[in-house]
Amino acid sequence: MEFFLIGIGVVILVVVLWAIGAYNGLVRLRNLVQEAWHQIDTELQRRHDLIPNLVETVKGYAAHERATFEAVTQARAAASNPGMSPAEQARTENVLTQALGRLFAVAEQYPDLMASQNFMQLQNELTNTEDRVAAGRRFYNANVRELNTRVETFPISIIANMFGFTRAEYFETEDPSARQAPTVQF
Repeated sequence: MEFFLIGIGVVILVVVLWAIGAYNGLVRLRNLVQEAWHQIDTELQRRHDLIPNLVETVKGYAAHERATFEAVTQARAAASNPGMSPAEQARTENVLTQALGRLFAVAEQYPDLMASQNFMQLQNELTNTEDRVAAGRRFYNANVRELNTRVETFPISIIANMFGFTRAEYFETEDPSARQAPTVQF
């Protein structure tokens, strides 16, 4: 009888240790997802900060393109709203990317603007930021995939449900080309 009680005690201890390990693993993954999202948010904010300078630079050369400038400004304002889910953020960023594409199309019509050092520097910074956003999105989505897999996999799903861990949302674009840096042909 004594060995039976020791055996049950060992099994209970193993189950408790497994549950603690599973819980801690889920917390680690949730924190990685949150950290990755904050990195994306930082890069998106950098992108949003560059846009007014870019618009002002183009305005100096193409003052009559008011509708394009307003579209970029409105899209930037919508994309800058805090507290959006990854899907909502992706939608607003798609609109902003399209508006930036129209702005760059306007810029192509002005050779002096295209030769401007300030414009070129802003365009390069925006391209670098777009690259960092893309890298951040890949890192974030990889962490989301791992967390979602753990949350849905038995028997860890039991621990996840007990402690309120849920699937995280991917940061995806509707159009794969929408998140690429706008290109300007010289």
